[in-house]
Amino acid sequence: MLNNKTILITGGTGSFGKQFVKTILARYQPKKVIIYSRDELKQYEMAQTYNAPQMRYFIGDVRDQPRLLQAMDGVDVVIHAAALKHVPVAEYNPMECIKTNIYGAENVIHAAIAAGVEHVIALSTDKAANPINLYGATKLASDKLFVAANNMVGSRNTRFSVVRYGNVINSRGSVIPFFKNLLDSGATELPITDARMTRFWITLQQGVDFVIKNFERMHGGEIFIPKIPSATVTTLAQCMAPNLPQKIVGIRPGEKLHEIMCPFDDSHLTLEFHDHFVIQPSIVFNNRANYRLNNLGETGTPVPDGFEYNSGTNPDVLDVEGLRALVALSERTGY
Repeated sequence: MLNNKTILITGGTGSFGKQFVKTILARYQPKKVIIYSRDELKQYEMAQTYNAPQMRYFIGDVRDQPRLLQAMDGVDVVIHAAALKHVPVAEYNPMECIKTNIYGAENVIHAAIAAGVEHVIALSTDKAANPINLYGATKLASDKLFVAANNMVGSRNTRFSVVRYGNVINSRGSVIPFFKNLLDSGATELPITDARMTRFWITLQQGVDFVIKNFERMHGGEIFIPKIPSATVTTLAQCMAPNLPQKIVGIRPGEKLHEIMCPFDDSHLTLEFHDHFVIQPSIVFNNRANYRLNNLGETGTPVPDGFEYNSGTNPDVLDVEGLRALVALSERTGY
């Protein structure tokens, strides 16, 4: 699927981009891999490690459609990972979040269609399902744009899909590095927002593998969601510092007690496969794909009416040992 292809990753200097590049250079023979992002220092630092002959580094912002179009010339595959993702920062800087996450998504879509890109996958988040914060709302809007883009392609072969998953263990800005920094600084307690809070958890390598597999599966228009475990935030604190007390500090602005990846209201559109779910588009496309049968020959079945994939009711729940094993797996695979 990715051999002899030119691949562009927006926001490619982030945790996902680095692990994706590491993976495809090890497993495939891409023609080119283009990192498209706006931070020259991060690009310089990344290029010290990822300096294979196929690598290209383009300075650019997803808010800049002409630059995106220039960067996508000759590109076959796009992964859209660029976003403003920090929930409190988005609440405080709403227009900046909208410009990047919504207008940026629109620019990626128009550039990909104009450049004749074959496949585009946009990365989403559990916060886009029934959002209560601005970040989640912008990512829901982005998801809708990428799904609907399949009706904008006309006779072109460009196809768009979305991958949605939960918290990535050890990713930049996540709670595990935050806890590690506190412990390294000699913290005598760990702050807990709410003892009932749960989250979906996935390693970065699992997320990368899921995206790659969905390039093979996709018809265009799907939202792909992996089946992954949940854990409480108290379990995470016990995993990292079993002997430290926990201090309840309250839920931050825009946070939920539990995250959702397949909403109740989308149950009539949701298909269950052996290791993932697919939310079918609510609009009809010209290609009229059979989403129950993907391009790998895997078959999905409709979920029961009223089904919701919720971190608080997820049957796959990690205890301290299970979470510790997942963190260890994350560290062994590089992130």
